[in-house]
Amino acid sequence: MARIIKKYPNRRLYDTETSAYITLTDVKQFVLDLQQFEVHDARTGEDLTRSILLQVILEEESGGVPMFSSDMLANIIRYYGHAMQGLMGSYLERSIGAFHEAQKKFQEQSTSVLGAAPAFTPDAWSKLVGGAGTPMPAIMNDYLEKSASSVIGMQDELRKQAMQMFSSFPYSPMAAGGMSSAKSDAGAVAGKAKSAAAKPSAKKKRSA
Repeated sequence: MARIIKKYPNRRLYDTETSAYITLTDVKQFVLDLQQFEVHDARTGEDLTRSILLQVILEEESGGVPMFSSDMLANIIRYYGHAMQGLMGSYLERSIGAFHEAQKKFQEQSTSVLGAAPAFTPDAWSKLVGGAGTPMPAIMNDYLEKSASSVIGMQDELRKQAMQMFSSFPYSPMAAGGMSSAKSDAGAVAGKAKSAAAKPSAKKKRSA
């Protein structure tokens, strides 16, 4: 069962499990500890979990080592209201999931070799990813492969949605082919009728 945290109008967060007020730092620790929790508005009961998590991300981006560059944030903003907004969200979710799996594999390999998973700083991770002779490039290749699969999956979803959208229209290539054949058949019938009507007149001319 998810841990319930209530948010009051004074912006304070109240943990119903410990009956104590907590901070965003505590919420971040819940995330790191993989604890399931939900944040509800104390008055309306509205689910505010997403907005609180966004606040945690904002605090992390404001201090320490930011994860998102200005260009990346600008590109994300451009997709709000875009026709592909939903697909972009799905792609980012899949990519982050694949990256998380790659990191997990590396930690498992490190544990089997060193006996304990080493604690890497962001700078150490950057050097490790770019370093030669380490197992990380192979794992990153696996991640990139899964990321590419996510892009292909996104394209397939887009194609399916497009096919579903166009299938709702009355026009279709099959219908167009049917209309063309119907027109040609009608033209052939009309031609035969004209030739049949012309034959008696030719006979009259001969008899005259």
